[in-house]
Amino acid sequence: MTISVNIRQVVGPEDAARRDTQGLRDGFVIEELFRPGAISLTYSHLDRMIVGGVSPVADALTIDRVAETGTDQFLDRREVALINIGGPGTISVGGTDHALGFQEALYVGMGGGALTFRSADPAKPALFYLLSAPAHRTCPTVLITRDMAKKVVLGSAEESNARTINQYVHPDVCESCQLLVGLTMFEPGSVWNTMPAHVHDRRMEVYLYFGMQETTRIFHFMGEPGETRHLVLKNHEAVLSPGWSIHSGAGTGRYAFIWAMAGDNMSFTDMDKVPMEALR
Repeated sequence: MTISVNIRQVVGPEDAARRDTQGLRDGFVIEELFRPGAISLTYSHLDRMIVGGVSPVADALTIDRVAETGTDQFLDRREVALINIGGPGTISVGGTDHALGFQEALYVGMGGGALTFRSADPAKPALFYLLSAPAHRTCPTVLITRDMAKKVVLGSAEESNARTINQYVHPDVCESCQLLVGLTMFEPGSVWNTMPAHVHDRRMEVYLYFGMQETTRIFHFMGEPGETRHLVLKNHEAVLSPGWSIHSGAGTGRYAFIWAMAGDNMSFTDMDKVPMEALR
């Protein structure tokens, strides 16, 4: 079995401002995350975050050694969070099976060993979204349901951004070294996420958009506040967000997204808000 790994080098704001659409997509957008029967990983040099999709069908898939990390096993110096956005499945960690339903998550600490993924029904395969960052200590493995997640209600219908943030990997829910991971759901009729916008140079972020119809598109805004750019994304596409960039979007229909951060601190509220008059 082959694990495909794509390397993304860091892109600075001056470089991003000069890129055309395809150049921006090459630097920031992650496509084809979920390929049936395959493991697809993207290694970003933004805080060395690894973003991946694991799509087992009839056969199990295993992540043991990933050469790009330079360690004997993938989790020797890393932690990982996994969220299932497909059919029911199982993740085996060190010989222990963890069953994950739709929108359930598993956190695995440093040194957890090999990860083996299975779908309960090949006709309705699981889709495991993977996020991994370097770790300096071992934290316990935790299965996290949406009921366990910390709920933060933000926005309003009048602003078209009424939403609930489900914080999965968060100090109030489970211990981790630097990963923060959550899932944002919108109220009917709300389309904007994270507007007014903000930046946080202490932490990078990555978004995965999902739960969309085939023809639905997200207009994802990035760039420095005074030099914004946009990307058009479809279902199951992810986008990397450096600390210097805003990260906000609006959809043409119903959607949800998973966000993940790594960096200097674990404070979800550590952000520099951007006033609307500063956006260009």
